Amino acid sequence: MASGTDKIRVLIVDDIPETRENVRKLLAFEADVEVVGVAATGREAVQFARDLQPNIVMMDINMPDMDGITAVEMITRDVPIAQVIMMSVQSEADYLRRSMLAGARDFLTKPFTSEDLVSTIRRVHRMGQTRAATLAAATPAVAQPQAGKSGPTTPAQPGKDGGVIVVFGPKGGIGTTTVAVNLAVALQQRASNNRTILVDASLQFGDIGVFLNLPPSRNITDLCATIEDLDPDSIDTSAVAHASGIKALLAPPRPEMADLVTPDYLKRILEELRRQYDFVVVDTATIINDTILTAMDLADRIVLVATPDIPAIKNARLFFEITDALNYPPNKIMLVINKVDRRSGITAQMIEDNIKHQVVGQIPLDEILVLTSINRGVPVMVDQRAKPIGQAIQQLADRVATEFRRSAAELTGAADDSRKRTGLFR
Repeated sequence: MASGTDKIRVLIVDDIPETRENVRKLLAFEADVEVVGVAATGREAVQFARDLQPNIVMMDINMPDMDGITAVEMITRDVPIAQVIMMSVQSEADYLRRSMLAGARDFLTKPFTSEDLVSTIRRVHRMGQTRAATLAAATPAVAQPQAGKSGPTTPAQPGKDGGVIVVFGPKGGIGTTTVAVNLAVALQQRASNNRTILVDASLQFGDIGVFLNLPPSRNITDLCATIEDLDPDSIDTSAVAHASGIKALLAPPRPEMADLVTPDYLKRILEELRRQYDFVVVDTATIINDTILTAMDLADRIVLVATPDIPAIKNARLFFEITDALNYPPNKIMLVINKVDRRSGITAQMIEDNIKHQVVGQIPLDEILVLTSINRGVPVMVDQRAKPIGQAIQQLADRVATEFRRSAAELTGAADDSRKRTGLFR
């Protein structure tokens, strides 16, 4: 059914009349949204979606005759233009995962605000339009070949073949996120036409949003629903822009949502980001699991952050034992010492002698400056780059960029198969 307008057509599905009415009222003030129908059961939802052809279906999970997840599967099969947003008082990871697998594009936990509702509807609708446009543009590629000519092929997407830099700390509290955030900003600042994105792969308790003072309105799980057709628009919609010029792909807002980002999903996301950005900086949790190893396998460089204390040095040595077992090239790991203080009694040379690996960067200790930066949500490289810490991070960024361009081709994907052979972390 053609609407004759550019409004977003919404179907509301909930077995509770008060909820249906409340959602309708929240949307009544939006000029670009039109509620075209309401349904009280899953079966009604499927039939109304077929008849009304809505752009968005707001679907409650718990329905009396047919549960919302089953209804989603039928709607996404029968009404391709309909994008489903699930609603539920449940926020457990199992509900989220089942909804996404059924074809839902987003998930709202009741009660939600008008702002959350409207922004989610608009974001999901934009993503649906992008997918439709991409499919339409690809249609000529499957046309019958003309006589005497070979069949057309889909042109390869132009890509930047950018560098993936994973920042990892083998011990908590050593400043891994501080290094990752400021390194991303420094890489962005190296050239006016650089495109840099910072990915928070500390999926349960990521802090990049806090370090950059960014609103948690979008995050990496937004890409899970469109993982099969990632494109520049879907990435741009899910990433958050920062005043420094970088983009940030934030961690999920709740720990239980981390399971939505599987290792395979993260791999696909990083591969797409590599095609779109000059530099992809990945912050990680202090743990080695399949998700972190997936990022490391893809990385052109791993910036290993340590501090001049015995526990951090011991853990760094263990990390190198692991990367040796994974057959990572030795020059793939760049050892950086953070919080360097001459009073500690442990020098970079002593660390090199113990670990048998070169220290490529030293970042001085300045607890007050860093703490102030974190609490303000303003990276050191934004307004304090002339300080010794800023200078050290800029030198690190220069080295990362230079080494990436020198030997990126030989470093990508070197250990993907070796991890399977060694059976580590299984």
